Amino acid sequence: MRGPVVVLGDTLLDRDVEGVVNRLCPDSPVPVLDETAATDRPGGAGLAAVFAAAQGAEVVLVTALADDAGGARLSALLTAAGVQVYPLALSGATPEKIRLRARGRVLLRHDRGGTSGEPGQPSDEVLRVIASASAVLVSDYGRGVARQLALRDALAATRAPVVWDPHPRGPAAVPGVHLATPNESEVRELVPALPGASRLATASRGAQGLRRRWRAGAVAVTLGGDGALLCHAGSTPLVVPTPGSAEGDTCGAGDRFAAAASLALAQGALVSEAVQVAVAEASAYVAGGGVAAALPPSGPEVRAGSTSGPRVLQSGPRGGAVADRVGVAAVATLLNEVRAAGGTVVATGGCFDLLHAGHVATLEAARQLGDCLIVCLNSDASVTGLKGPDRPVQSEGDRGRLLAALSCVDAVLIFDEPTPDAALSWIRPDVWVKGGDYATGGGDASAVLPEAQVVRRWGGNTVVVPYLDGRSTTDLIVRTLAERTR
Repeated sequence: MRGPVVVLGDTLLDRDVEGVVNRLCPDSPVPVLDETAATDRPGGAGLAAVFAAAQGAEVVLVTALADDAGGARLSALLTAAGVQVYPLALSGATPEKIRLRARGRVLLRHDRGGTSGEPGQPSDEVLRVIASASAVLVSDYGRGVARQLALRDALAATRAPVVWDPHPRGPAAVPGVHLATPNESEVRELVPALPGASRLATASRGAQGLRRRWRAGAVAVTLGGDGALLCHAGSTPLVVPTPGSAEGDTCGAGDRFAAAASLALAQGALVSEAVQVAVAEASAYVAGGGVAAALPPSGPEVRAGSTSGPRVLQSGPRGGAVADRVGVAAVATLLNEVRAAGGTVVATGGCFDLLHAGHVATLEAARQLGDCLIVCLNSDASVTGLKGPDRPVQSEGDRGRLLAALSCVDAVLIFDEPTPDAALSWIRPDVWVKGGDYATGGGDASAVLPEAQVVRRWGGNTVVVPYLDGRSTTDLIVRTLAERTR
């Protein structure tokens, strides 16, 4: 493949709440679910991107993330799954779909997040990555990303094969897509069926109608456990049956189908070959246990009480108590305030194990570059992984509160990963600041700093501010230990 596989569309936060039902509610004749575990995962376009990344492909996800806890959680989950997130701003809340389950069966689905928010404009870097893609999958969930005009222009201009997985509430596919992949119910909504027509006749008529309407190369209608029907140029459709019958959780099967077809096209397969691969992959996915079994080992399973991902120590409005400036909710409130006023968001990061004058000088210099400063702070586990078993000296709670107490720091976000990539993809700072001489010899700091490539995804800038000479946490620890042993 000459470039990454780009997945473009709406991402939701999916949560499966598992439990047991042993009684009815005393004040209403409904079952009571006692929660035993909960699993978070990316849904929508995010799930399709995770599926593609699990096959070893380089995957870029262009999606909209809200400035809330759900957006932060999605960024962490996607990054952990090996997906490169190119975020757009999203007004409103993160859409969430919560399935309450007992013994493998869904009792109720609870949706929240409200109406669709308006996605922001893509950066030049987003448009560049679409142009360089080996294939593009548009995973439309009807929430606005596929309507974004600049993105549609980029999709129409790319020479890569484009797969369009439509939604009845979404827009028409851009003209000239290689393959559209609606399911049966979507086809019926988009192209009304003739009374009394058979199932195959309805699917074929709908597929041909969409192919002409969208000027698509081909349309594959997925038929659940019966495979798919492919219509392309010519009057005779191709029926691709499943390799065997399987029952199970079909949640995400359409995303698996579309992702598999996109990967096959990226590798040079014909459309008919790609559809055959996609049917086989989706069938194996359902037979293998569905989404719970299909996510890679780094996939997110969260037990009750877990704090995986960016931490919320305590939430509250900007300007309150020190503890109220630490956590996802505090950062989300700050982001909303500053962006609503048209301000500049500045962020920096580090372990800050023993706060010293060099840290303070860097933080003060960073704060002068914008209208707020957010510190991305490595958690205890992250510091130990980077520095060794004897670090950190101070707990993440103490380090977070010390930073938040500084007048130049507006909020602190604690992250568990080795790098701040997931936190940055959610915060989307206008300026990312690092302390130290990263650009020695006249070099470009952005060519050295690993975070610079991430920050460019939404059009942000990376700068370096100098350290104060002779200040180092490691040197402080060494000198302190040496004095104690005298």
